[in-house]
Amino acid sequence: MTNEKAALQGIRVLDLTQFLAGPLCTMILGDLGADVIKIEKPNTGDPARETAVNINGQSVYFLGLNSNKRSIVMDLKKQSYKELFLKLAAKADIIVENFVPGTMEKLGLSYEEVQKVNPEIIYASVSGFGQTGPYRERGALDMIIQAISGFMSVTGEKGGRPLKAGPSIADTVTGLYATIGMLAALHYRNITGKGQHVDIAMLDSMFSILATPIGTYLATGKVPKPQGNRHQISAPFQPFETMDGEIIIAASTNRAFQDVCKALGRSDLAEDVRYADRKGRVANVDELADEITKTTKTKTTAELERDCESANVPFAVVNSIDKIVRNPQIVARNMLLDVEHPAAGRIKSVGSPLKMSLTPGAKRRSAPTLGQHTNEILGEQLGMSDKEIKALDD
Repeated sequence: MTNEKAALQGIRVLDLTQFLAGPLCTMILGDLGADVIKIEKPNTGDPARETAVNINGQSVYFLGLNSNKRSIVMDLKKQSYKELFLKLAAKADIIVENFVPGTMEKLGLSYEEVQKVNPEIIYASVSGFGQTGPYRERGALDMIIQAISGFMSVTGEKGGRPLKAGPSIADTVTGLYATIGMLAALHYRNITGKGQHVDIAMLDSMFSILATPIGTYLATGKVPKPQGNRHQISAPFQPFETMDGEIIIAASTNRAFQDVCKALGRSDLAEDVRYADRKGRVANVDELADEITKTTKTKTTAELERDCESANVPFAVVNSIDKIVRNPQIVARNMLLDVEHPAAGRIKSVGSPLKMSLTPGAKRRSAPTLGQHTNEILGEQLGMSDKEIKALDD
């Protein structure tokens, strides 16, 4: 399926990825209009298809990361399929794989081999530790990278044990960096005609988002510790208990603190010399938080929302998932869509956050069933008949 307003219309992607980081980046390319061909193993396909939560036998995990793709089954350990892969690669713009480094070389389908049939190919390798270095052959999962990167050491309650993030943030950040890398490589190819190998590591990606705590350590020699839900350099800047929930109230400037006091009806706090500037508020954060909580606990979350909004105070209700999916802003931004799946039926899908005036991201097709488009793709791109395709496995 094509869309005349798709930014990546005409770009063909061979997707050899599985689980999360790789499938996320190829889904983004698909959302932007690329023709993404997901190449899967016979019988099982992407292991993400086997995760427990499902709709009519279709994995919710897989459905959420593989829309706007076509699925083809290929056994790349067989010579006949290797030859077909190279024929498809000769017509492709991008190849993405997220195997342990060395796997594609063993299959005879490395960047160097593909480059022989397509010198302009952009070949992206997404892995836990990258294609070089002493850890290159280590396998990696999201929590492993959250731990080794140092991310967990600065996450959690003050004085508590290291804590992982709820969502798979290492996979997600890596998928986003991979997308950026491939789009940059496409632009460079448009300028020079040269393809290249894009090497994206989960550890590198997570290390990069820790720039502030790493910078703090390098400058001071002090090892950053978890601060819980409080900000390190601003106060008040944390969740506060209400009569029926929690609300984040944030003040990063003196003016913002005055607005908070106005919203809460606490002129006494605005006049207290201990809280006159940011340094004083951070130094006395426990006392300040206790005082604010005395007020917030007497009001409902809805009342505090109204008060904070009228006083122009940055705030947010601490939503649970069942609430955010019904949030009017999410609805207005079309971030939850109905899509039709050939096996799961009509399901809800997270929309694309890529809101662009001429070429917005869009969900044009649901995630494919295993091998759904094998005959279609081989016939369309390589001119093979159904009989020829069937003979591949004989």
